[in-house]
Amino acid sequence: MSLLKRLEKEKIQRVEAERTKEKAAPGPRVDPYRELKQKIHKQIIESLEQDFDASKMEKMEKQAIIQEIEQKVNEIIDQEASYIPRADRLKILQEIVDEVLGFGPINPLIEDPTVSEIMVNGPYKVYVERNGKIELTDITFRDNEHVMHIIEKIVAPLGRRIDESMPMVDARLPDGSRVNAIIPPLSLIGPVITIRKFSKDPFTIEDLIRFGTLTPEMAKFLEACVKARLNIVVSGGTGSGKTTTLNVLSSFIPNDERIITIEDAAELQLHQEHVVTLESRPPNIEGKGAITIRDLVRNALRMRPDRIVVGEVRSGEALDMLQAMNTGHDGSLTTGHANSPRDMLSRLETMVLMAGMELPVRAIREQIASAIDLIVHQSRLRDGSRKIVNITEVVGMEGDTIVLQDIFVFEQKGIDEKGRVIGRFRPTGIRPKFMDRIEAAGIKLPDDIFLDRGR
Repeated sequence: MSLLKRLEKEKIQRVEAERTKEKAAPGPRVDPYRELKQKIHKQIIESLEQDFDASKMEKMEKQAIIQEIEQKVNEIIDQEASYIPRADRLKILQEIVDEVLGFGPINPLIEDPTVSEIMVNGPYKVYVERNGKIELTDITFRDNEHVMHIIEKIVAPLGRRIDESMPMVDARLPDGSRVNAIIPPLSLIGPVITIRKFSKDPFTIEDLIRFGTLTPEMAKFLEACVKARLNIVVSGGTGSGKTTTLNVLSSFIPNDERIITIEDAAELQLHQEHVVTLESRPPNIEGKGAITIRDLVRNALRMRPDRIVVGEVRSGEALDMLQAMNTGHDGSLTTGHANSPRDMLSRLETMVLMAGMELPVRAIREQIASAIDLIVHQSRLRDGSRKIVNITEVVGMEGDTIVLQDIFVFEQKGIDEKGRVIGRFRPTGIRPKFMDRIEAAGIKLPDDIFLDRGR
């Protein structure tokens, strides 16, 4: 083949490849009923506002409202487009119900128990995470305004706002799922929504054992640590399951203790009788009135807590948390972003410095070493599974260094033909120095719990 013909062939292949790419690229999906659905939606909203005030709507059963919507949808379709087949009518009805009572196109994903995370990247790309793997869905929004409408619907009931002056917001859904939204001009692809879903029924320690997150022996040990009022930090990367583990550890707190939880967006689901839930507050439209996690930690100390559970430390509140742990508030629990137990200690040092206190590094490390008893480090592995890879005791100081020792570790040995991680949980054989505190609390652990049986 001559050079000229080969170049011509390559040019044709490039053009074809570009056409294929354009066809595959997500964009506005052509919806033959778009205008009709918008008209129905507008009329239903007007009808509901006219016939039912807000208090009456709250008292009505959801099914009764759906019946009202169904009747109105059928009336409008009969008048405007009676030719629409029944299957399409049902689809339009469901979409209208989701729009009026739920969160629009993503409502089915919110209700899907197999979905753990929803990522809306502008109006035409909606991704989900299932079993630790991310996949693109065929769900789209009409346009940027449609996404903005759903964001407003999420944040408005919480007294939050999002606009150009405050283009980022953290919020939560009624079921406790965590929501983050960021809009233009910060996002260049349109409004972005990220929803971290939580199970309607909180996971138990048995669930985590079944998922392979930890072993029964590790579970017994952690339960003993919580009941013996050790101060525990759950560390890990984004999406590693820290909050789920914190929630499970919190479930071990005895029912007769007063627990105060502090979070940016309340998502912990504790079932003890005496729980006080505190949530931080962003600034108002004038940029005033913000209540930070640090403010809430300080205030919690005046509320006679038996336990303080902080959803996540990420700034100066770490200093107040450490001081609380060092002044008689034993049994406190929190989480933090880190890549290893040692990295968690470095992050805590940085957070304490962010509090604005000019403390020597050694003094900060002494505070950390005396306050924290245990670091539970969790990772999301390559196959999407989440595992507690280190349960590490904070032993104390040796010179200027904080001494750590692993009690349990996860040893990864490889990956099987299906891409699943092969490995095993292993006790290191080290008996923790705080075992006398566990025994003093009247808790008896099996003598061989720290022995490696080599299984």
